[in-house]
Amino acid sequence: MAPWMAREMSRVIEDPSGTLLALDFDGTLAHIVDDPAQAFGHAHAMDAVARLGPLLGHVAIVTGRPVQKLLELSGFRGRSGLERLIVCGQYGAERWTADDGPPPASVALAPVQEVLSILPGWLAEHGAADVRIESKGLAVAVHTRGVAAGTRDELFGPLSDLAADHGLVAELGREVIELRASAWDKGRVIEELASEFSVRHIVFAGDDLGDLPAFDAVERLRSTGVGGVLVCSVSGEQAALADRADLVLDGPDGVAEWLSALADAIESSGFGLDQGPSHP
Repeated sequence: MAPWMAREMSRVIEDPSGTLLALDFDGTLAHIVDDPAQAFGHAHAMDAVARLGPLLGHVAIVTGRPVQKLLELSGFRGRSGLERLIVCGQYGAERWTADDGPPPASVALAPVQEVLSILPGWLAEHGAADVRIESKGLAVAVHTRGVAAGTRDELFGPLSDLAADHGLVAELGREVIELRASAWDKGRVIEELASEFSVRHIVFAGDDLGDLPAFDAVERLRSTGVGGVLVCSVSGEQAALADRADLVLDGPDGVAEWLSALADAIESSGFGLDQGPSHP
């Protein structure tokens, strides 16, 4: 670990009340699987996040998933230690905190509904009838994992045109193309959370292209004096974040191990939010 990185992590450990831990879900806290409906949270990562909940100022999950689906897959709702958890779903278009009660149902945008209605026939015409379609309410995802290699890249151009015809944008991810409204991204979420809570340190972990705006936001906040640590959950499919990350971990297994070590360090320091004083 570089000396400056060690210093920054020391500041997080000594000032947990001033820290925002923001985490992507798929590929970071959950392994990527062929069927996105089966992408359950990594058990050890879920445990570590629950341990960190009472120790840190704020813990947020920032995901492209709808809040309701994220909570189903993660098991976070109602879990001890996560009474203050924040979930920003659909890139921030939805927001839920643990004391809000039931999570919101996603409201389907008319353009998304229009695209959903034509996608099965459109994909069949483009020789991609076997891809999975996932409705997110405010977006639609076309999953190409498990079909012919190169399908995602072949579809991206035509799907971008289809999205534009309906006032949406198409974005690439790990074997997925998402068609959604462009108003929100993870960078906007990070900056709004940082401002709302006047955080002194941010730790953000992600794995995919949709996390790049969050990386950009943390770097902008660093220029204002906020401490920032960028963590990449790397995989054989996607390494776009690795060159920009301060810390590169081996997928959700590595993330779980690191989060557990962070909880150990804060608990040992005596500076945890529920343990005693922290820096002003």
